[in-house]
Amino acid sequence: MRFLQQKINGNLYRALQGMVLVFFGLFSLPYTALGSSSPWVDEEFSRVRLVTGQETLGDAGKVMLGLQFELKEGWKTYWRSPGDAGFPVSLDLAGSDNLKSWQFFWPVPHRFTLFGLQTFGYSNEVVFPFEVQAEDPTRDVTLRGTASYLLCKEICIPFDAEVAIRIPAGDAFPSLEAGIIDTYIQQVPGLGTETNFGITDSFLEGENEDLILKVYATAKNHEFRNPDMIVEGPPGFSFSAPDVVILDGGGKAEFIIPVSIAKETKGVLEGKQITLSLVEGTKGTELKTVSRYKEIPAGTSIGILEFLPFLGIALLGGFILNLMPCVLPVLSLKLMSVIKHEKTDQQGIRKSFVATSLGILTSFWILAAAASLLKVTGFSVGWGIQFQQPLFLIAMSGIVSLFAANLFGWFEFLAPGGVMNRAVSASEKQGASGDFLKGMFATLLATPCSAPFLGTAVGFALARGTWEIFAIFTFLGIGMSLPYLIVAAKPRLATFLPKPGTWMVWLKGVLGILLLGTVAWLLSVLFVQVGWLATVLVTGLLALGMAVLAVKSLALGKRLFAVSLFSILALAVPYKFSVSADKVSISDYWIPFAQEQIASEVGNGKVVFVDVTADWCITCQVNKKLVLEQEEIQSLLLRKNVLAMQADWTLPSDVITAYLESYNRYGIPFNIIYGPGAPEGIVLSELLTIDEILGAFEQASNK
Repeated sequence: MRFLQQKINGNLYRALQGMVLVFFGLFSLPYTALGSSSPWVDEEFSRVRLVTGQETLGDAGKVMLGLQFELKEGWKTYWRSPGDAGFPVSLDLAGSDNLKSWQFFWPVPHRFTLFGLQTFGYSNEVVFPFEVQAEDPTRDVTLRGTASYLLCKEICIPFDAEVAIRIPAGDAFPSLEAGIIDTYIQQVPGLGTETNFGITDSFLEGENEDLILKVYATAKNHEFRNPDMIVEGPPGFSFSAPDVVILDGGGKAEFIIPVSIAKETKGVLEGKQITLSLVEGTKGTELKTVSRYKEIPAGTSIGILEFLPFLGIALLGGFILNLMPCVLPVLSLKLMSVIKHEKTDQQGIRKSFVATSLGILTSFWILAAAASLLKVTGFSVGWGIQFQQPLFLIAMSGIVSLFAANLFGWFEFLAPGGVMNRAVSASEKQGASGDFLKGMFATLLATPCSAPFLGTAVGFALARGTWEIFAIFTFLGIGMSLPYLIVAAKPRLATFLPKPGTWMVWLKGVLGILLLGTVAWLLSVLFVQVGWLATVLVTGLLALGMAVLAVKSLALGKRLFAVSLFSILALAVPYKFSVSADKVSISDYWIPFAQEQIASEVGNGKVVFVDVTADWCITCQVNKKLVLEQEEIQSLLLRKNVLAMQADWTLPSDVITAYLESYNRYGIPFNIIYGPGAPEGIVLSELLTIDEILGAFEQASNK
């Protein structure tokens, strides 16, 4: 067939092909074409059809097709981001048979300018490749759908075209239309062949009306001739056509892009995600990045007046961490040790609280070092993301279980070489080392909490360099240490505590039970990550370890050996038995997070509420119980003009991480409300209130 295609004149070939399609159409369903293309759906200024790259499905049941448009001279249709006007081409295949999934691709667009408006799209002819996967490769796939598109010239006209095609099962065989689909696949960034283009850098300059975005690109084995840079950004920001400077004999290009900010936009562009599309003719490349000002060169410091407010915010955020429920178990342990101090031993009280403060500060310095290292090496960083790792959860469950066993009195002295036992027995041990370890452990358990002001401070730090990270984390540590430092400065405050007595035995039991509650919470988070079987096995091993510790007639060395063996087995469980658990939604108003839908939903007049949460985030659970699950808020989220999206960060997600970073956030909870009156979004406090949400909804709803 390819030989005939080469020999026969193109127009004659298409005529013959049309006759074949008519012939097959007589013996097929009236609405479904069988062959390499569907019939054209003709309109006054355009026509559209489906074409397929294979005559048959093949063993994999996967086929590349194309949605083909032919437009009359002067008319155009639109890209995924149409620009200042228009709406994108869409294809709905909801009525198809034996279709498991499909993915739509966008060839590089072209820029059109009319009356100062910038739009992006296609003229003359375009084919949108899309790949379908059959549910059952041994059965035919019948695609039925609606292609919706807008045609514009001096006027704009919307159209809906009903298209259908059937792809029979059988051994894979290329179709007569494979060539045209391949042509446009080459025009899809990241899907076609290498373009030899690369976007090397981008940064912001200026502010307000003088804000510009500079982008730099290189061309390998190619010379730039007429390149363009298209920028997709958050609602409320628009990007003009770039001034292009060709450098290095055509091997490099600089794009200077003025940025306009809508009057109602109260946010800033810095820290938000943008997509850069480099276009040269029919080739292009894309890069998703976060808009930033140019990094300050090493050795150059920012102004102290700019930095001081964030140090104060960090100090306050660290202090409030003491009031969060995540820190309660360790604070309880500290309370027990303070009660055991002699009230007249003011020097001992002072040393104890200073040691705990140093433990807290040391932990924050370790976190700062880890964040700096991960950032330099290109990894995602964030507050509390270690709770996304099963091994960390298992280790924490084991340590907290040992703390509980210690409070129950099952072991109370150190054995040589017992490192883990040494760490846990710090809850009973007096002296600097025990108090220091309590401070470190308090910080570790505080990381899944996002207190007010904490997110602002951490976001500022992680968006900048190493020394800023260390400075902010140091003040976070000082803030969390403030209660201990106050007692260290005024030891007489400890005299207000009750006298030691038999009641302490009962209190130790209560605190041990509270710690076991913390273990249950950690295991519930583990369940989401590794499934029920692995969680049950880990729980059983932890229970065996505690049972062994309770047998005091057994030598301590043997008990520690058994606990160590159970610990190793527990840490090995995820590697063999891990299966992701299927989470079941507990409400009927949340839908999965889809950032790309937000702008279009807001454009349709809807209010979008986004909740970024995780099972390990205790502050998120507090918000859920006290605010989001209240009847007043639930009825609000169930309104027809409201779309509630939930982004679950219990497991690592690059999409959610990038979304948080676009708002200069590196921890959760994070809640934001978009709407016609606030297209850029209204960021809510870490600790939600019903009044705050109602006020933000009202503001976002009003145009």
